[in-house]
Amino acid sequence: MSLPNLSLKDKVAIITGSSKGIGREIALVFAEAGADVVVSSRGLDSSLEEVAEEIRQLGRHPVVVAADIRKKPDVDKLVQTAVDKFGVIDILVNNAGVLFTAPFIEHSEEDWDQVMDTNLKGIYLCSQTVGRKMIEQQRGNIINLASMRGIGAGQDRAAYCVSKAGVIMLTRVMALEFARFNIRVNAIAPGWVKTKINEFLWSDLNARQQIEAEIPLGYLAEPRDLMGTALFLASEASQYITGQTIVVDGGFLA
Repeated sequence: MSLPNLSLKDKVAIITGSSKGIGREIALVFAEAGADVVVSSRGLDSSLEEVAEEIRQLGRHPVVVAADIRKKPDVDKLVQTAVDKFGVIDILVNNAGVLFTAPFIEHSEEDWDQVMDTNLKGIYLCSQTVGRKMIEQQRGNIINLASMRGIGAGQDRAAYCVSKAGVIMLTRVMALEFARFNIRVNAIAPGWVKTKINEFLWSDLNARQQIEAEIPLGYLAEPRDLMGTALFLASEASQYITGQTIVVDGGFLA
């Protein structure tokens, strides 16, 4: 019996929101596994260029694209740039997202729209545009970043929770519709992860200790703690898995 194949050798991946945090780590792990990576964020900044340079040092070929995934012309540019450079798109990781915290009664329409447009509409636009290319290829793999808050509600995060619940359902619908084209669609639902988006919580020692007391494994995750799951879903090792959401939360929801 041969071991499962976790290699991404010569695959092409697009990863949104890849200038920092979870997206950055996924880009680097995929490159280390052999993939060429299109890294993207809303604007071109030094962080995105640094990720590209690290990918080059790993012997792979990065492409840097500034794209606001809330806007279809930007998404079209992102996808066309990848196709022009590599000819194919094997993997799409919909990672870009935002968090807004306030009591539900204080959510403004602008706050609500910003979260929904980024966390849910952005995945719709990217997946639909890349999906058309993957249908032409008759193969592909889409991984969406959801959240444990799409399964278990949290206070002061109404828009965020609803958007991530939508990501989980969209993952299932796409998996059903794309399966006949040999395209798999899955989601990762992280728990508490030490990223910039929630630094206001974990940087406070008292708040962090309270959170960690509720996590059975006893600590907040680092972005790298999600990488095994991301690589597994991107590789042939998960070739019979689609429509699933894998929760990586240290046991929090349990």
